[in-house]
Amino acid sequence: MKRIIIFASGSGSNAENIIKYFAKKKNAEVTHVFSNNQRAKVLQRAHRLGVKALHFDRDSFYNSNEVLRILNDAKPDMIVLAGFLWIFPKNIIDAFTNKVINIHPALLPKYGGKGMYGSHVHKAVVDNKEQETGITIHYVNEFYDEGAIIFQATTPVQEGDTPEDVAMSVHQLEYKHFPEVIENLLFSVEA
Repeated sequence: MKRIIIFASGSGSNAENIIKYFAKKKNAEVTHVFSNNQRAKVLQRAHRLGVKALHFDRDSFYNSNEVLRILNDAKPDMIVLAGFLWIFPKNIIDAFTNKVINIHPALLPKYGGKGMYGSHVHKAVVDNKEQETGITIHYVNEFYDEGAIIFQATTPVQEGDTPEDVAMSVHQLEYKHFPEVIENLLFSVEA
């Protein structure tokens, strides 16, 4: 059984979608959800769905090996960032080479980098009159949104769309493709 750990900072709708997707599978499961925000709704969602949920602080993430030790004990086959807002530490990336992925709500390299997440991205897409946007799933390195791209999907931006309209279209792409890409990565190259 392949083991997936999700990191999230907010509401956790993507995390819930991934948990439910793999709950129907016999070969992979989400074992833990980690959050840097103790009030994040993702922790409640994980508990409700029977997944272990853990909160950590900045010090245990960046200045100690505490989170790395927990990850090593949990033995994940993949670490999935689903709305996780902190830069990932190099010691964890190095310990799980090519096993840490992220989803970004735009077509990287456009609209990536520090501060470009969620509604900030969708507002920038609308303000710049883009004709399409989408999602990018990529490997995580020590820089925001700069890891190698694994998958992209697009959706049109219609004239008159608001950032909220764009967000809804992008969420649909996330819900459809993210679990499938995770599954393909887990089983395309046996580790």
